Amino acid sequence: MNTGKNRYYKFSKISEARFRRLLRAYAMDLTASDAARLTGISLRSVNAIYLKIRRRIAEYCEEQSPYSGEVELDESYFGPRRIRGKRGRGAGGKTIVFGVFKRNGHVYTEIVPDAKKKTLLQVVRGRVELDSVIHTDGWRACDGLVDLGYEKHYRVQHADNEFARQGGNHINGIESFWAYAKLRLSRFKGLPKHTFYLHLKETEFRFNNRREDMYKRLLKLLRERPIE
Repeated sequence: MNTGKNRYYKFSKISEARFRRLLRAYAMDLTASDAARLTGISLRSVNAIYLKIRRRIAEYCEEQSPYSGEVELDESYFGPRRIRGKRGRGAGGKTIVFGVFKRNGHVYTEIVPDAKKKTLLQVVRGRVELDSVIHTDGWRACDGLVDLGYEKHYRVQHADNEFARQGGNHINGIESFWAYAKLRLSRFKGLPKHTFYLHLKETEFRFNNRREDMYKRLLKLLRERPIE
């Protein structure tokens, strides 16, 4: 039980009132430098706290699946601009991220080593319920879903300029998340691989809670799981 003065940051010398000011800056998506200036907390401490918050968010996000119902699957590529002469999926040595989007507006992301069939199907099997209705594009790596027990698998053939069919068959939801994630992460102007995961999960969390007051949502999370 935390008997200290700060319910959100165990064993901290930072008062709860000051920490809440910092958390509000974090909720506003301010940089660590801006947050340090606003709160009077050293930049080194702010960076350390931001890292702790991102780790707590990542832990929470990992617990939110499996998903069920109407689900969209897709992968996307993050990193430097595509190298000339390199085309298609996986071009240019980018980081590959696989996404599972539940039609209620929630997404789960996972960094994968490649976009091969075996790799992606393993993620799906661990994160998506068998009775789900799955929507994908025409990428062959998603072949085999029916063999795994997913009896309802519908495709949109982007290669044929097909982006939606009647009956709700599309992957517009996951594609909207990719657009949001790339826009948000681009402001960091390059992230080291060892921190990209935490920033990706923070982006996932912000997207999933975009209709809520982010400050209040973070307070609730850290009341239940204080950092230390």
